[in-house]
Amino acid sequence: MSKKLKRRKTIKSSKKGKVLLQSLKGMHDILPENQLFWEKVRISANKIADFYNFLRIDTPILESAEIFERTGEGTDIVEKEMYFVKTKGGDRLVLRPEGTAPVIRAYIQHGLAKMSQPLRLFYIGPMFRHEQPQSGRFRQHHQVGFEILGGDNNPIYDIFTILAPFRLLEELKIKNLMIQINSIGCKNCRSAYSKKLQEYYKGKQDKICKDCKKRLVSRPLRLLDCKNEKCAEIKIEAPVIIDKLCTNCKNHLKSILEHLDELSLPYSINPYLVRGLDYYNGMVFEIFSETGKEMNTDNNENSNDKNNGQNKESKEKNLNFTLASGGRYDGLAEMLGGPKISAVGGSVGIERAIEAMKFYGVSGVLKNEVKVFLIHIGGEAKKKNIFISEELRKVGIKTVEYFGKDSLKSQLRAANKGNASLTLIIGQKEVFEESVIIRNMKTGVQEAVPLERVGEEVKKRLK
Repeated sequence: MSKKLKRRKTIKSSKKGKVLLQSLKGMHDILPENQLFWEKVRISANKIADFYNFLRIDTPILESAEIFERTGEGTDIVEKEMYFVKTKGGDRLVLRPEGTAPVIRAYIQHGLAKMSQPLRLFYIGPMFRHEQPQSGRFRQHHQVGFEILGGDNNPIYDIFTILAPFRLLEELKIKNLMIQINSIGCKNCRSAYSKKLQEYYKGKQDKICKDCKKRLVSRPLRLLDCKNEKCAEIKIEAPVIIDKLCTNCKNHLKSILEHLDELSLPYSINPYLVRGLDYYNGMVFEIFSETGKEMNTDNNENSNDKNNGQNKESKEKNLNFTLASGGRYDGLAEMLGGPKISAVGGSVGIERAIEAMKFYGVSGVLKNEVKVFLIHIGGEAKKKNIFISEELRKVGIKTVEYFGKDSLKSQLRAANKGNASLTLIIGQKEVFEESVIIRNMKTGVQEAVPLERVGEEVKKRLK
């Protein structure tokens, strides 16, 4: 396909023949009506992070391509999905495809190992992957991430990076949560298991997809993550890595499961669960809503993505709807030129969480109800209205100012429509007398009060 044809996909002709620009495929606008949900996620994320003692960190959206190439060479994210940015100086930059590697880069660069360890960090921000858009997942998507860096590899830290995303989803009133967990073992475990997996797939190469044929040679574990139906059928009888774990890895997983039992958190072992990046080792997990497999995907925020963003899987009622994921990555800092440290983390997909909230009928953050509507008649009255608005703001009262030229009658209709408790009316007479009329919108009773006392009089009537 030519560049010209590709560009045309971002534009649409109106009935009048004018060209209308549209957002890029997989990039969505967050409209005012949806901001209430986003605000609820942000507030809840900060609440959970504070409770579990995670400190906020923000990393740049642009990072060196080398960071991700070092940590995920040969993976789909690095080979197919990264957005490269051209610069005049020839720098190889990318829009970050995930949040963990940049946090590790910052940890090394700023000497955060000098802080009390283990260090608990969390972030909220956008990630970018050039992948096929699907329900709750876009090419620009947002994550809340929780990372625990340094110290030892105590299984309790694994628990906290599962617990924080789980409690965040609970805080958002998402029901029927289930944790899927697995261990992909240490380097030695994976090496031995990979050989077993390759032996199993001998003679089956003609039955697996093109990508899996490549994975069989270089990254056998990724065979378990393939969503192709034929590949999924073949892996059912494949050997499972849990049976091949060394004693240390087996004990680590056992301890995590014991903690989950102690906390009465719902979980199941998924022997085929692996992560899409090579830096993971040991425990990996995903959290989904069991009822979410029946989610209505018609609630996507961007109608442009509604049609071209739903693949076959997202329409199926038996699709598991993953809301959070993560795992242990002890060798990642070393890959980026830093010291070998213990590290584990988990993240929540914000778009998917919001879709789940809507499915369960959860409302977003309620804005402070506007209780006072300001009406003016005449130019001088307009100036006084600005003064009144500022005086009420000082005492914490939210107002709506009307600065149009409509009549008193139409302005009162607008106040009624806005469900205002009180309306403040100021005309030329009130300007001259330094007063304002306070009207009770429920009873219709109104009274003139001195302008200097407007704050206390409004507060009195709103009690």
